[in-house]
Amino acid sequence: MHPMAKTMNEETYKINVEVTPNYIEEQSSPDQNHYVFSYTVTITNDGKMPARLLTRHWIITDAMGETQEVKGDGVVGEQPYLKPGEGFQYTSGTMMKTASGSMTGSYQMLAEDGYHFEASIPEFYLLAPTTLH
Repeated sequence: MHPMAKTMNEETYKINVEVTPNYIEEQSSPDQNHYVFSYTVTITNDGKMPARLLTRHWIITDAMGETQEVKGDGVVGEQPYLKPGEGFQYTSGTMMKTASGSMTGSYQMLAEDGYHFEASIPEFYLLAPTTLH
């Protein structure tokens, strides 16, 4: 087998990311264009290789198209190490000037065999109840 062939195997390096957003009404001030959201992320190693989450990269876009990028080490101060079948869950938050927006991004992972790969975070929407008609 060619040494690079294993890096093409998605079954080996497969991280599943699920996100549940929540509007935080008590911390928000719609009259001041201040909307606070939390989001709970569940990261599961569905692959065959243990891997550590090294860094995160978020792209947050509000309803006016303004984009913030957030990059940093780990998540909530941790760099979780996930064996196959293991998961890690955390809750974080963001603030926007509009009542709706979206977030997407990726986690940069390091597999136990030294292979670096990205785990994509599917786009999800942040919606304050006032925007629902």
